[in-house]
Amino acid sequence: MEDLLFVAAKVMSVWLTVVFTLIVLPSVFGASLGISEVYMRILVKTLEWATIRIQKGVRQEQAMALKNSASSGIIQRDETTMEKEIAGLHRVDFELSDVFYFSKKGIEAIVEDEVTQRFSSEELVSWNLLTRTNVNFQYISLRLTVVWVLGVLIRYCLLLPLRVTLAAIGIVSMIVGTTLVGQLPNSRAKDWLSELVHLTCSRILVRALSGTITYHNKENRPQKGGICVANHTSPIDVLILTNDGCYAMVGQAHGGLMGLIQRSTVKACPHVWFERSEMKDRHLVTKRLREHIADKNKLPILIFPEGTCINNTSVMMFKKGSFEIGGTIYPVAIKYDPQFGDAFWNSSKYDLVSYLLRIMTSWAIVCNVWYMPPMVREEGEDAVQFANRVKSAIAHQGGLTELSWDGGLKRAKVKDTFKEQQQKNYSKMIVGNGSTGNPSMGAESD
Repeated sequence: MEDLLFVAAKVMSVWLTVVFTLIVLPSVFGASLGISEVYMRILVKTLEWATIRIQKGVRQEQAMALKNSASSGIIQRDETTMEKEIAGLHRVDFELSDVFYFSKKGIEAIVEDEVTQRFSSEELVSWNLLTRTNVNFQYISLRLTVVWVLGVLIRYCLLLPLRVTLAAIGIVSMIVGTTLVGQLPNSRAKDWLSELVHLTCSRILVRALSGTITYHNKENRPQKGGICVANHTSPIDVLILTNDGCYAMVGQAHGGLMGLIQRSTVKACPHVWFERSEMKDRHLVTKRLREHIADKNKLPILIFPEGTCINNTSVMMFKKGSFEIGGTIYPVAIKYDPQFGDAFWNSSKYDLVSYLLRIMTSWAIVCNVWYMPPMVREEGEDAVQFANRVKSAIAHQGGLTELSWDGGLKRAKVKDTFKEQQQKNYSKMIVGNGSTGNPSMGAESD
């Protein structure tokens, strides 16, 4: 028994030594030994080979059908507005044929609405040896099956233990480091040490995901006293951004391990955590955020205005609260490559632990981050218009679909106010006493 424990301790010692030497120490200095680059090159070649094998194994028609379904959905939508559609049928009075437009839109929503599909994982054109698309590829060849089995062994027997080890090191370092720094008196030295701890631990945690991140336009990185807003796909969005800079986080206070991390980090960095009761008081939230950005020496605030995770194909409605507090907005677009791993967190289907397990057993997390020029609220522009302008810029830069719907529809029904507005729009067309409105769909306040 003692010999077995000695061997286990020896193996663990060697394992930790290798991890610290080859991964953790280079992360501290923001360097890389090139191991991840070699891994990504091999992975790309393997997936390219697998795609060719799959294309040979399925008929051309089926492959084209898969490509079309993954890119354009089940149905072909007519983007004509209600005003133009009905105006083509008549000019003034109500006609029974008007119901065809609403019937068509209703059937389209039943078959494939453009909202709920944003809350499920993005479909892939070809199998990535990790998950399967809706076509459900079956046995194709012995070689492909062998490669898939080998990939399972690598992901679960090598990558998963390595990533769990790095995650544990990163989380413990974050808690211990920020707690110690938090004991120091407020000074430039404390701020420097706090940023160093946050940056180093974030780099370690990104390595735990085999993260390969490309940052564009670094000259536009958010500055102190500003507000960084980005589209939201996953909780790891925070790690993706803090891997390249430090931010003051804004969010709800949690319990458990997440709460422990929040309580320790706030000692060293001016994060803004709200209790559940405070989150409902919008004026209190706005007041605390304004106090933060008023101090130009504090880190930029990081906010995800969508308020929920979207599957990285679209950008949904930005809540206006983030754009009412003033200050300079620094838009950031984040786009993940689903071919290497699905970063989207479907919180309705997976809890956080299950999600992290799926992430850590993926091939890698690959994404692009675009820092965009700062934006300020123009004269005569209200918060909703400013939010929509920023959202449009992020969607265009990231190659994402821009939607006006509220992400809160993931768990809530469409508000009656939107239904009533559509009825008002139609009635105005009939009586001709005004132009139609264009409200934010679903919810507008927040």
